[in-house]
Amino acid sequence: MLDLKFVRENPEIVKQNIKNKFQDSKLGLVDEVIELDAKNRAAKKEADDLRANKNKIAKQIGALMGQGKKDEAEEMKKQVAEQSARLAALEEQEKELGDKILKIMMTIPNIIDPGVPIGKDDSENVEVQKYGEPVIPDFEIPYHTEIMERFNGIDLDSARKVAGNGFYYLMGDIARLHSAVISYARDFMINRGFTYCVPPFMIRSNVVTGVMSFAEMDAMMYKIEGEDLYLIGTSEHSMIGKFIDTVIQEEELPKTLTSYSPCFRKEKGAHGIEERGVYRIHQFEKQEMIVVCKPEDSKMWFDKLWQNTVDLFRSLDVPVRTLECCSGDLADLKVKSVDVEAWSPRQQKYFEVGSCSNLGDAQARRLKIRVNGQDGKYFAHTLNNTVVAPPRMLIAFLENNLQADGSVRIPEPLRPYMGGMTEIR
Repeated sequence: MLDLKFVRENPEIVKQNIKNKFQDSKLGLVDEVIELDAKNRAAKKEADDLRANKNKIAKQIGALMGQGKKDEAEEMKKQVAEQSARLAALEEQEKELGDKILKIMMTIPNIIDPGVPIGKDDSENVEVQKYGEPVIPDFEIPYHTEIMERFNGIDLDSARKVAGNGFYYLMGDIARLHSAVISYARDFMINRGFTYCVPPFMIRSNVVTGVMSFAEMDAMMYKIEGEDLYLIGTSEHSMIGKFIDTVIQEEELPKTLTSYSPCFRKEKGAHGIEERGVYRIHQFEKQEMIVVCKPEDSKMWFDKLWQNTVDLFRSLDVPVRTLECCSGDLADLKVKSVDVEAWSPRQQKYFEVGSCSNLGDAQARRLKIRVNGQDGKYFAHTLNNTVVAPPRMLIAFLENNLQADGSVRIPEPLRPYMGGMTEIR
């Protein structure tokens, strides 16, 4: 969410940013919120003047009563009553205008980084760099669920009966591999100085609206019926929410956390939930990382975060590349985002396995996450990134480690988490 003063003083910058994100339908919101803000400030000024005048008259009434001038005092009391009625109306008007302003401000997108490429959607994202040499083996790579089924490692039919499409049972060595990847990712991030955390898997609505846009909320979140609670779509939500309405001492920054959680997503508006695969699903588990830092440090942390994911995948012999997300592919709160994509030997192309985002002070402004610095209080910057998200990561892992005889090689770093196994047969 932008600073209202910034919008008031820089309307053309805000409008150009909206155009850069190809959201022209929101252009009228800028003038509307500026007009509402002017009315609101006028109402506040009149209300403040009335309060000051009421206090002044109250003193005069006391003086008149002390002088025995009851009639004059009563006349002044009538003035106070009239002003009180007007003040009540102004306070109601302030609340109504404030609610309208807040709703619009939470709809106007954040100002994107100047370096973000301008484009309409993810088809215009820009490749930054490749890491590792993509390999196309001289044998056929089956579909990922077929690989899993060879090891009796997945049961989609039973999951459909129990929960519908978009769910799965992982079994045996494949389930163990799933847990091994999560455990390895946890320790990988702890070794990089992040504090491990298992957060709440449900959050309240004020946290939801603090961490994401209304459009994202509608497309992703499952609401608990009859409760002010939502299932998290990613642990970033509750991890950032941990700092809601707090003032952090500047010397305590940065806050660097890595978290495990299950994640639940409606995937509304997605290209359908596959019956065969586990690429786009309603439930999965993930290791996440978040940073709360000073504004001047957020660019440095952004680069560190996506590099962590690249390094983890390369440690497991999976080739990856990074993509700079274009303006039209950025969610409204994001300043800048880089996707990490893994190589798929079967498809002979890369596919997304993680996303790193810098949100500037947008989440902090909504959640009131402030920093107490030498020159006063200011809003922190927040960042998040996927460490690893099985079972999507399993697709990349299985395809890149499948051997000609149908076995799956276990890279050295994962072997301690797989009981010393060197391969799955």
